[in-house]
Amino acid sequence: MYWQEHKPTEEYVVPDTIVDAVFGITCRSLPVDHAYALSQAIQTALPWFAVEADAGLHTIHGADSGNGWMRPEDPRALLHLSHRTKLMLRLPKHRLADAEALLGKTLDVGGHELRMDKLTPRPLSRITTLFTRHLVIAAGDDETAFLKHALELFGALGIRPAKMLCGKMTTVALPARVLQTRSLMVADLTVEEAVLLQQRGLGPERKLGCGLFIPHKDINEVRRKSE
Repeated sequence: MYWQEHKPTEEYVVPDTIVDAVFGITCRSLPVDHAYALSQAIQTALPWFAVEADAGLHTIHGADSGNGWMRPEDPRALLHLSHRTKLMLRLPKHRLADAEALLGKTLDVGGHELRMDKLTPRPLSRITTLFTRHLVIAAGDDETAFLKHALELFGALGIRPAKMLCGKMTTVALPARVLQTRSLMVADLTVEEAVLLQQRGLGPERKLGCGLFIPHKDINEVRRKSE
């Protein structure tokens, strides 16, 4: 008799080659559209950040609503930040020590002071529903064209998402142009795909917070609320 038990599939271990560097900050307020000013301030303090291929900046977002407060739609309006607000950089692990140069510094973000405090590395998530607030639009503002373009970008990474849901359009202002972006949620990825997407991002301008994915609640819940 020949008898062989099936070995359980080994649990995928998330590699730590890319991590989020989470900084405590002290900052009273920032403009809603602060991506360019914050990116420039980071690059001034960390000159290598601009040329590090795997580095990206998570822009700062307060809650969309809470205690009667709604997030302003005007990009020039101010976000009033709490002491719990964090700033995150997505970085190769070998750059964490270099990023410590930010500690104790006060950055000038478009005329707003932002002090950088404690740094805590955070591994990428195993959650398979991910979300980006800003994916640069390359094919107009039509949702169908946008999703088709997103599929092409996913395909270049070898990712085949089963579910995607695009959200509202926003802009990211630069000195000489304005980027048109949409939010995008993608679900039912494998854990390996989810980690790869967080590592690599999607589309251009990740130093401005575009194309960086973070964990999100299930896409079916979001669809029910929007219907």
